[in-house]
Amino acid sequence: MTPVLKTVKLGKRYGRHHALTDCDLNVPPGRVIGLVGPNGAGKSTLLQLASGLITPSSGTIRVLGATPAADSAHLAKVGFVAQDTPVYAELSVADHLRMGARLNPGWDPELARRRLARVDLDPRQKAGRLSGGQRAQLALTLAAAKRPELLIFDEPAAALDPLARRAFLDHLMESVTELGAAAILSSHALSDVERVCDYLIVLAGSRIQLAGDVTELLAGHVRITGARSTLSALPADADVIALTDRTEQERTALVRADRRLLAGGPWATADVGLEELVLAYLGRTDRTDGRPVPTAVEARR
Repeated sequence: MTPVLKTVKLGKRYGRHHALTDCDLNVPPGRVIGLVGPNGAGKSTLLQLASGLITPSSGTIRVLGATPAADSAHLAKVGFVAQDTPVYAELSVADHLRMGARLNPGWDPELARRRLARVDLDPRQKAGRLSGGQRAQLALTLAAAKRPELLIFDEPAAALDPLARRAFLDHLMESVTELGAAAILSSHALSDVERVCDYLIVLAGSRIQLAGDVTELLAGHVRITGARSTLSALPADADVIALTDRTEQERTALVRADRRLLAGGPWATADVGLEELVLAYLGRTDRTDGRPVPTAVEARR
């Protein structure tokens, strides 16, 4: 099956600044993808590349099997909601829908009408008078009524209050389900990602740190706790992602390894949550204190 997103050694440079470096991804179709990482990690750059708004400096990117925005037919397959959910302040909600209908040959007026009714948006209302949550819902409606195969969201709920955020995510998932589309959601809120996403991409330091099915990633990581000396007994192929000294004698490690290889060892094991997993990989790339990131070998010392 054609991947929804495939990149090979993808890079984007702005002058001397590398926004993305050697990014390899192969995301299967039909997934709701959570894209997480700190500010400046390259998330918006990756989404702009996927939307065809910018072009790579190196490597390749394919979206739905083709070069992003290769032609009008491909543009119609992708719906993009930018971070500030841009709308035209002086245009009414109905004006936005009429513009969407003119610009998109596959426009579904019934879907647009139904979504507006669901979120109580008055078609006569000027967009400039809408609340942040209402603007986000209008932007989602415009993207979904194209009937795209892929919806891309760049921090669409960042400025919303908790109730508006919840409503937006509910309608996002309704749209994905109705359209049978894939979606990429960039978000700083790990709770949002955990709630709606089944595929995860962790981006930090301009590089992909982790990518895969959420269930499989969680199953492939274990938290172990034991005496500092016991970590020397870890299997050779176990990758220590994060370390925490609980006491002078006891240490906790988040380990990527086959769980069967850790069974019966001189340590206690526990499952890992999504937030813990993401923060561990982000912390692995954090060199702000000047210390090198520990390797699996160093962690055993």
